[in-house]
Amino acid sequence: MELKPSLVPPHHATYEDARQHLKERLAGAFRLFARYGFDEGVAGHITARDPEHTDRFWVNPFGRYFGNLRASDLILVDHEGHVLEGQGQINAAAFTIHAAIHQARPDVVAAAHSHSIYGKAWSSLGRLLDPITQDACSFYNDHALMREYTGVVLDPAEGRRIAQQLGSMKAIILQNHGLLTVGQSVDEAAFWFITMEKTCQAQLAAEAAGTPHVINPEYAQLTHDQIGLPLAGWFSFQPLWEMILKQEPDFLD
Repeated sequence: MELKPSLVPPHHATYEDARQHLKERLAGAFRLFARYGFDEGVAGHITARDPEHTDRFWVNPFGRYFGNLRASDLILVDHEGHVLEGQGQINAAAFTIHAAIHQARPDVVAAAHSHSIYGKAWSSLGRLLDPITQDACSFYNDHALMREYTGVVLDPAEGRRIAQQLGSMKAIILQNHGLLTVGQSVDEAAFWFITMEKTCQAQLAAEAAGTPHVINPEYAQLTHDQIGLPLAGWFSFQPLWEMILKQEPDFLD
């Protein structure tokens, strides 16, 4: 059955329109991350590849609270770390991680990382998530594990190692650090992060209560192919967008 236009990502006639849409979605994602408590000091970043200049990406300026960010606050950075538009500095770790991912993955438009509570807790175990719930199946055979924490990611070689370990997957658990997700849109990357954080919370709770039953691999893969594809991630973000747009519309400025 053919999807109606309202059920698929929008197309834009000009780069200017596409860029404004991208920046608005990015600012909205930051507001949602603040709402969910994913902010912690200066840690955390979401990036979005510019639709025209694909060797550049938009990101939050270093040291700004997620919950106050507007589209006009975002800065544009190239793959050498130069701020080309906007006011503020880039988080050095954000540049090291995201520049490597954007260069390694031409299909990735957006990448999200923060020091969320349950993602941090789960990352300390050094394990992949198990398919113990329907939502967890979004990540079945579609997330990686980066072992060996080596400090704040400031070395370009470490950024490349993260990108290499991520491979073609949608998410990676950075051991003793947290979660990172990617997508073909800001909407998708942000939703995968939100639901992955909740998936970590669910598995931590289930294992604290007992021994969870793992879904049969055949059905875990089937479920992944039903709810874990890029369009499903984009669409699942839309109710969250509707909520934050109604409650905090100033982020569009």
